[in-house]
Amino acid sequence: MAVAMASCSVGVNLNSNSSLKRSLAVPAPTGAMAEASFGFAPKSFCTVHKGRLISSSTSITPRAAVEDGKTDGSPSETDAVPIPKVIIDQDSDPDATVVEITFGDRLGALLDTMSALRNLGLNVVKANVYLDSSGKHNKFAVTRVDTGRKVEDPELLEAIRLTIINNLIEYHPESSSQLAMGAAFGIVPPPEQVDVDIATHISVNDDGPTRSLLYVESADRPGLLVDLVKIIIDVNVAVESGEFDTEGLLAKAKFHVSYRGKPLIKSLQQVLANSLRYYLRRPATEEASF
Repeated sequence: MAVAMASCSVGVNLNSNSSLKRSLAVPAPTGAMAEASFGFAPKSFCTVHKGRLISSSTSITPRAAVEDGKTDGSPSETDAVPIPKVIIDQDSDPDATVVEITFGDRLGALLDTMSALRNLGLNVVKANVYLDSSGKHNKFAVTRVDTGRKVEDPELLEAIRLTIINNLIEYHPESSSQLAMGAAFGIVPPPEQVDVDIATHISVNDDGPTRSLLYVESADRPGLLVDLVKIIIDVNVAVESGEFDTEGLLAKAKFHVSYRGKPLIKSLQQVLANSLRYYLRRPATEEASF
């Protein structure tokens, strides 16, 4: 049976006060058109061959820069580079998407990052900073300018994630070697690649009378959030809400999922876990190899 193929551009044009102008390419898994959402309004996904970057203008050369008047780089050449963390939280605030960024104690007020988020059509409605043993945490609550509501589109959520990571590499080039995105966008790629078979962990458990909790951990890459949501809805499972964390070279996702308003039965849990595991562990084949 022939499988219909479709493609569309989801390149993100980032324009900020620091003259950051580039397109980030978001790859999507192979398949046909699918209706999907991150627990909210339906969204049509356009998919392409797995090995293809949708946008061709992906040349990004981060530079040492100054954000909010702070000199970029580590306080000392001998300091260990902390693990960057970016959290996209759809659970904690019913009215806004909460974004949290941590990079030890090296981040400033991130005014340029907030400007880049506004250029994606978002309002930063709240911002706060707190300190703990892991470092300085910058948190933003963002909503869409056009609706005043939290972000519901998986592609826009992924654009938010890539925008933040791109700005982090721009103003803190030393973070490049600690991020999977450093291989694509950074000056210094990670010294070692994550073994996908070892890094991939998937579990599904009941989470109350109406839903289940899906946990996915795997090697990070551009477009991963969109890919995961598409795979989930491809097996007729609804995504109600969730959290997507980028921790260095790894991505960790928690999704509240359901099937017709009920938790997933064991057989459907197994189908979902197998589908995700197959996609995450299968090797990427470059088009040039055909």
